[in-house]
Amino acid sequence: MTPLPPQPPPSGTNPAADSAADPRPGPGPLVVLFGATAGALGPDLGSDETDLILLVWQVVEPRSRQVGTLHKSLVRAEAAALSPQCREASGLSADSLARAEPLDKVLQQFSQLVSGDVALLGGGPYMLCTDGQQLLRQVLHSEASRKNLVLPDTFFSFYDLRREFHVQHPSSRPARDLTVATMAQDLGLETDATEDDFGVWEVKTMVAVILHLLDGPSGQLFSKPEVVKQKYETGPCSKADVVDSETVVRARGLPWQSSDQDVARFFKGLNIARGGVALCLNAQGRRNGEALIRFVDSEQRDLALQRHKHHMGVRYIEVYKATGEEFVKIAGGTSLEVARFLSREDQVILRLRGLPFSAGPADVLGFLGPECPVTGGADGLLFVRHPDGRPTGDAFALFACEELAQAALRRHKGTLGKRYIELFRSTAAEVQQVLNRYASSPLLPTLTAPLLPIPFPLAAGTGRDCVRLRGLPYTATIEDILSFLGEAAADIRPHGVHMVLNQQGRPSGDAFIQMTSAERALAAAQRCHKKAMKERYVEVVPCSTEEMSHVLMGGTLGRSGMSPPPCKLPSLLPAARVPAAPTPVAYYPGPATQLYMNYTAYYPSPPVSPTTVGYLTTPPAALASAPTSVLSQPGALVRMQGVPYTAGMKDLLSVFQAYQLAPDDYTSLMPVGDPPRTVLQAPKEWVCL
Repeated sequence: MTPLPPQPPPSGTNPAADSAADPRPGPGPLVVLFGATAGALGPDLGSDETDLILLVWQVVEPRSRQVGTLHKSLVRAEAAALSPQCREASGLSADSLARAEPLDKVLQQFSQLVSGDVALLGGGPYMLCTDGQQLLRQVLHSEASRKNLVLPDTFFSFYDLRREFHVQHPSSRPARDLTVATMAQDLGLETDATEDDFGVWEVKTMVAVILHLLDGPSGQLFSKPEVVKQKYETGPCSKADVVDSETVVRARGLPWQSSDQDVARFFKGLNIARGGVALCLNAQGRRNGEALIRFVDSEQRDLALQRHKHHMGVRYIEVYKATGEEFVKIAGGTSLEVARFLSREDQVILRLRGLPFSAGPADVLGFLGPECPVTGGADGLLFVRHPDGRPTGDAFALFACEELAQAALRRHKGTLGKRYIELFRSTAAEVQQVLNRYASSPLLPTLTAPLLPIPFPLAAGTGRDCVRLRGLPYTATIEDILSFLGEAAADIRPHGVHMVLNQQGRPSGDAFIQMTSAERALAAAQRCHKKAMKERYVEVVPCSTEEMSHVLMGGTLGRSGMSPPPCKLPSLLPAARVPAAPTPVAYYPGPATQLYMNYTAYYPSPPVSPTTVGYLTTPPAALASAPTSVLSQPGALVRMQGVPYTAGMKDLLSVFQAYQLAPDDYTSLMPVGDPPRTVLQAPKEWVCL
């Protein structure tokens, strides 16, 4: 801790008495605070998740215009490596930081020294004053959250000197573009150009700016402090709500067990709107590691975007822009029952899954027990039902505090009747999503439509006349790809853009482009390789039509070569029956009615194939027993082992859903019986064509 000489008050004065007798109105004592991290400085302060290494502060008494002692303190950083920018600006070294106190000790000394300086200048509650929002919101609160430190209440409200300056000088540049140097320059203040102690010049100049502003027409000066929310507030969202797209971000890569409170802790220091955390669910109703977060204003959203690839535990979290429509679609609801359930504020929500269909409120309350009472008893339970009123086995429960919710979570995988019950933390947005999904689901489930071949084949080429795009953003469209290729888009063959989808029908990040020649493909790869598309660099590599067809048919293309697609094993056929030159065919979803589509969907594995089934070479005896009319048809012959004894024809057909069987009468499903079996025993192996 390095105290510097204060600026002395005029001789013969008593600061405490003058402060009490001074008729000039003004705010209470201000603590002018400056800080720096081991990484980026200026507008990017805190964006690289580096630790705080320096705090400089000085107390100002606005009513008496007196100032206290200027203090400077180094902070020990866990990662002692300094960025070149920080090393050049601060002149600090890793050795000097290694001898400094840790952050918790520095904060204790800060509170003690500030309280002593404020008492000497007249006393009263004090308020922090910083140059911008980053120091408190992006650095102190974020680092304290990572290190499980509790900040004093004084760090949850502060004045932003840039905004206060802009209130008195609205004709100057925008508040976010102001700096300490530009504010002093606009006011015509003379600064000490010889001061080379890092952080000291900034604090002295900020004090001079504050005193100059106080001498002018104050009006609303230092009357509306910035507030940092101490706790995330839960609440419902309606489908009728209008959400500003400039306030929403999407966080990707969250641990599946994370809750809304964990997400709010990741964004600690930024003000999230009430009910502004919406955890996204996949098609099976489970969390997919993404969340939509709504902030109170666009400035908070911009600060949240700077936390891109910050860490939650050992995982880094990606943060992107999102729209208000996406947030309302995930978090919004129209059910009055859900609105009443979520109308209770400051409640912890838990989700119960796997309940017996006959379970009622009394059964659930008895399962939880008296040690963790549900808020409102039966009124604090919400059962999820199908549109026809049938129970789904899911329910939500409200608890008054975190301690009761923790006690209830200890009942995870406890039994109710003959079933074990799973308990998870939940959110208001998850309640809305689950209820919306079941409310909109059909009464009769429908199977996934099989893949049908399109009327035209993939144009066969010579050489490596295709390019493969890897690492595409999941939101990329055909238009984005054409714009990405630029002039090379003119060399694409008709129907030559094929976007690869995964088993769930979502973009996989890959695409294949058929070019007019191998030379054009090579030129496009050289021009566009590792070019950026929506903040992601995309790899562009040449490939052949054969390699493209293998991937589009469900195979893989890796460094070790090509792996054939599942259930498409030409090597299992007799040599005489293998087609000499099979024409590659692109497969599209069955419901598609357009004949000229620019994308290709494929399934990397049968959607319902059990993991116990293996596809092996059929023995010669089975081939010999097969009818000649069947084997003469083009196709692949596979043998399935490990099929349950109770499996029937429909079960086997469901395994090959989305794959075309050779015959139409299913006579190619031939049971392979073992000699010792009795007639009453079903065969365990089947041969499929």
